[in-house]
Amino acid sequence: MKRSRSTSLLFLAAMVFFLTSCGGDDSKDKTSTDTATADSTTTETTPVIAPEVNTIITTPENMMIVRHKVANFAKWQVSYDEHDSMRLANGIHSYVIGRGVQDSNTVLVVVKVDDVAKAKAFAKDPSLKKAMQKGGVTGAPSISFVTAAWQDTAQIGAVPRSMTNFEVKDWDAWQKSFDEGKQERIDNGITVRVVGHDVDDNKKVSLVTALMDTAKAHAYWKSDMLKKRREAGGVIGEPKRFVFSIARRY
Repeated sequence: MKRSRSTSLLFLAAMVFFLTSCGGDDSKDKTSTDTATADSTTTETTPVIAPEVNTIITTPENMMIVRHKVANFAKWQVSYDEHDSMRLANGIHSYVIGRGVQDSNTVLVVVKVDDVAKAKAFAKDPSLKKAMQKGGVTGAPSISFVTAAWQDTAQIGAVPRSMTNFEVKDWDAWQKSFDEGKQERIDNGITVRVVGHDVDDNKKVSLVTALMDTAKAHAYWKSDMLKKRREAGGVIGEPKRFVFSIARRY
């Protein structure tokens, strides 16, 4: 009887030990799993910040600017593109084509040039005149050569642009006064895109601006505020202004 009782006690102890051991392993596994889940839940991903792109160009760049009227813009555009190889052979690269806001058949062509002397010779070449006639250009074109001293290449959408040409007494004095009027222009809906001058005479200024608020810009052009700004910068006479929309970029 005693022996049977001892055997039962031993068997009971063995069962308790077995169950306790199994329970401990489950707890350990559960703890490990919970910890792993917590770790994966609390892991934070570092945000990727895109590098800031500088859109301002201050390296001088030479351009040829042509303005003329066409009989039909669509037909002229096809003819212009067909003669791209002729331009490239002379170191001339298409850049921007604009159309007048008041007269959409008045076309503004801006191209970049590798060699000003070569580009000037090309502008007088009979082959260019023939190509223009083929494209339906009417009347004599206006051609100028400009050095862009400052450019903002940021994309701002399809807002009207203005190209303004005028003469100044001194480039440096005008530029200083012009820079001081930056906030004044912004307040009146005008953002500067290109500041340049004639390749042979920096007193002949070419200025391209974007009209972020057309009504404000037109009012500013007629204001005493701008008149005083021009006087302070040494502007001679009345500026010549051409408002256009960008039809194509290359």
